[in-house]
Amino acid sequence: MTDGAATAAAPALKLGSTLFSYTNAFLRLDHSFEQLLAQIAARGLGPGVEVIGFQSIRGFPTVTDEFAQRFRELVATHRLEPSCLAINGDVALRRGTRMTTEESVAYHEPQLRAAAKLGFPLVRYQFTASPEVIRQLVPLAERLGVKMGLEIHAPQGVHTPEVLAYREMYARVQSPSLGFIPDFGASARGVPPPYLDILRAQGTPPELIAAALEIWATDDQAPSKRQRLVEVAQGRLDPLKLSALAVIFNMFSPQPAAAWLEIMPQVIHIHGKFYGFDAAGSEPCIPYEELLPVFAKAGFNGFMSSEWEGHMYSLDDGFDMVAQHHALCRRILASSLLPA
Repeated sequence: MTDGAATAAAPALKLGSTLFSYTNAFLRLDHSFEQLLAQIAARGLGPGVEVIGFQSIRGFPTVTDEFAQRFRELVATHRLEPSCLAINGDVALRRGTRMTTEESVAYHEPQLRAAAKLGFPLVRYQFTASPEVIRQLVPLAERLGVKMGLEIHAPQGVHTPEVLAYREMYARVQSPSLGFIPDFGASARGVPPPYLDILRAQGTPPELIAAALEIWATDDQAPSKRQRLVEVAQGRLDPLKLSALAVIFNMFSPQPAAAWLEIMPQVIHIHGKFYGFDAAGSEPCIPYEELLPVFAKAGFNGFMSSEWEGHMYSLDDGFDMVAQHHALCRRILASSLLPA
């Protein structure tokens, strides 16, 4: 077999969409759930489809036989592939108290069953599901054939204490049902300009925005960054504007792309977070030209959901944005897989 044939036959990262990218279109009632799936197929924004259970499925986590059958018919008709079902922890549903471990396990169980019923191979779970909750869910996940992936979202990274606690539990349990879902917002190289424009429009002083960006670029953990900003902004910014400015420490983190290699064997899905594009079609805030080769050359062959979070500052329906993201990713992937 030639080197070229080996490269062509190698498993490859697959593209897809999360319905979260089309939040504006869904909330404006421009598209129903079924119409979103049809548009994803028609515009070539699959084949992977990620669904957020509580956002898209009425009555979730209860899934009727009729809905499950219809969903399976739709993805088959449109030649799409269920990639990930996003589930919730919601431990603070009751005012003034949090779920116990046992209650949280019980809250997650029907969501796992819903994933299996709909044909999803994995779920994205959140940090609100503690390592002990996830450990207790492993037997059910293994019986259902559904993998559970912790979304590593900014301000977390592969070395933050919260993530290390799950890594330690994973090492003890040694279950193939346990994995991670990197969110590329955790490997940002900057804060999206449109979000900074919102801060300026709200009257945030330019010098405080500059100070916040300088703090953001440091290696400190998010709580320390927020405290430093509070000290800098003391008496100069009202609490609401200060909170809006400090959000950048939770939404974006500057973790190097190569850091993901440390957990690569347990990566089961990717959230390809993005915000916009420059004139050359590159993402100015997320270094895709660094990130995608790391995963492609490591042999990751799962799905990456294109996740546009522009509904924070834009009324765009998201379809064209995801199309641009797919075009960018295809260019980078084609280049990164060429023989050296």
